Amino acid sequence: MGMVFLSEPPSFTFTRPILSLILGNTMLSTVPGISGAGPSPEKTLYTPILDAELVARGSITSMSEKPNTPTGCPTPATITRSMVELTGLAPLFINAGLRYSPTVPCLDVYGTPGEDPRYGEAVPGVAGLFEKGQYIASIYNSISDLLVLGECVPGGTTTALCVLRALGYDARVSSSFVENPHGLKDEVAELALHRIRYDGITDPLDIIRYAGDPMMAVAAGIATAYEGTLVLAGGTQMLAVAALLGTMGEAMPPLATTVYLRDDPSASFAATVEEVGTTAYYVDPAFGGLGHGGLARYCIGEVKEGMGAGGAMLLARIMGYTPEEITGSILRFVDSYD
Repeated sequence: MGMVFLSEPPSFTFTRPILSLILGNTMLSTVPGISGAGPSPEKTLYTPILDAELVARGSITSMSEKPNTPTGCPTPATITRSMVELTGLAPLFINAGLRYSPTVPCLDVYGTPGEDPRYGEAVPGVAGLFEKGQYIASIYNSISDLLVLGECVPGGTTTALCVLRALGYDARVSSSFVENPHGLKDEVAELALHRIRYDGITDPLDIIRYAGDPMMAVAAGIATAYEGTLVLAGGTQMLAVAALLGTMGEAMPPLATTVYLRDDPSASFAATVEEVGTTAYYVDPAFGGLGHGGLARYCIGEVKEGMGAGGAMLLARIMGYTPEEITGSILRFVDSYD
């Protein structure tokens, strides 16, 4: 086989891995055209809850939704679920700030959804969320030595763009849409940046307060207090978290994501990873060669990443599962509900 499943083999050793997924909302996902993570802008607020059901239980239980995009592309949560089935690891969910109550057990930090950064503070309670993230890290320290941390925040690539630009990076971010709505995202970022510059905001937590989302605050808190090996499982949104940590003078964890995100011509992911000064592991599950039309859509740039999918595949690989076992598990699962 010509493909390399992992861009480079990680050097870290571990005995007790955990997969944890931070769920959150930003009201930006309800702005028409910004997020493809849901059948309608309003329904994007339910996406993290439905994704968590799928990952935890193997099916969406509270609605009659199929875990596919409107074009028949399996969502990243299906990939994460496949890895949960393969590895037997039960993921720990964190509710960073959801609009509606989650239906799976979560560690709750009692946050609220991020507000629209064009019109006011996005995350007023950032300091409290950051501290609660540190507390969660202390729990994880006692039960694990490797933490793969993912997220599900519809609209989060737009808050990530705001934060990366506010930190001084000339980033272009990815999208769950094939056609990336850059104009709309840039417009939001420009308005948020205007407020940040006008008020002279430079502190990383204040930048989250002005323009981020609750997931970022919790993830940054976890990262500063976790003592084992931390991998940020995600693309642009986790890159924003790494950039925040770097600006805080903290160690920046490596990222784990898919080649579909790295190779997205509409984004600047690999270049921004380099500019921020961290590293990324890229997983190539070769979805184009599996004979599944929906999964093949990842190769044309639909969806690309989410719900820790890239990190979950990386975790399965370093736990000793072969690329064939990993893709076989994904195929079996998506075929089961087609």
